[in-house]
Amino acid sequence: MIRPLLIALLAIAAPTPLVAQGAPAPAPDYANPDTWLCRPGRADSCTADQSATVIKADGSRSIEAFAADPSAKFDCFYVYPTVSIEPTPNASGRLTGAEKQVAAFQAARFTKHCRVFAPLYRQVTLTALRDLLAGKPVNADRTIAYDDVKRAWQHYLAADNHGRGVVLIGHSQGSGILKQLIAEEIDGKPAQKLLISAMLMGTNVAVPAGKDVGGDFKAVPLCRKADQTGCLVSYVTFRRDAPPPETSRFGVVAQPGMVAACVNPAALGGGKALTDNYLGTHGAGLASSAQAPWTKDGAPVTTPFVKAPGLISAECVKQGRFSYLAVTVNADPADPRTDTIGGDVEVNGVILKEWGLHLIDMPVEMGNLVELSNSEAKAWLRANGR
Repeated sequence: MIRPLLIALLAIAAPTPLVAQGAPAPAPDYANPDTWLCRPGRADSCTADQSATVIKADGSRSIEAFAADPSAKFDCFYVYPTVSIEPTPNASGRLTGAEKQVAAFQAARFTKHCRVFAPLYRQVTLTALRDLLAGKPVNADRTIAYDDVKRAWQHYLAADNHGRGVVLIGHSQGSGILKQLIAEEIDGKPAQKLLISAMLMGTNVAVPAGKDVGGDFKAVPLCRKADQTGCLVSYVTFRRDAPPPETSRFGVVAQPGMVAACVNPAALGGGKALTDNYLGTHGAGLASSAQAPWTKDGAPVTTPFVKAPGLISAECVKQGRFSYLAVTVNADPADPRTDTIGGDVEVNGVILKEWGLHLIDMPVEMGNLVELSNSEAKAWLRANGR
């Protein structure tokens, strides 16, 4: 899988020239179905195979089939993370393999319960981020990316929504764009009545310390119950035994008196809980630490995903300036299942601790996110007489 921000980090070790932006590619026309990565009613990246091999602690295996709901009663609006490997600072907005792969990895499983809409957009590319991380001047335009998603959202509301409830889903750059969209177009505005919840992983959302609302959003609180609506799920992920170093930009905000929001989908009220994980069979992709064989006998896995019940626990913790989702791998050397998961950012054999488990922010709790979206949607439908 091509994963958010990682190719940029990998490319630092083998840089290529940055092509000048020049005039950006034309803005997508969202009335054209080809400008959408995912739309309901067609075969696309969000109809990719989501079958999973369930591997229990005793090494036993079973196949979990997947089926989308053809009569889904609510919608999901997904904005993908930084994946474009186009050579310009802003992407063209055209469909490439990178966008297809990340949608299959992050968005397709939500079709179990909702219709997924995912616009293509002229995002800031991995090429630009690579140069930025290397200290080079970059003329990428984040406004272009945001304006595309804003127009896609407006088109969706006008042409496709028809009063349906919506779950907003993003990761990394996608979450940052949705954070701005919520602040400017939804928070405290008429469109908020459509918001089932917002799931913004891999970005920092500021909230007042000890409170659930305020900060970046004035009327969208953190989700604390499975039947709460109009609320926010947000977190960044680190291993419990490898917390954010002081140089990390994840899990910390600049505003005085504020902390980065952390809501654990597996334990909305707080505390530690086992997660309903769906991990990539072959790991998190380029620039990721390797995934060990799933069982000690090295037997191959034939599905694109692995579900490992009981293997991962997670808890929102605060350590110094940082607030984050701490992940524990419940290793048992005596059983035949793997004792490790991949997902750390690794470049030239060195793990970049500042990034934590950014690559698998969503997979470590994917089942929890999907089922939470459904329970919240049921509450929204009841409240709105649907």
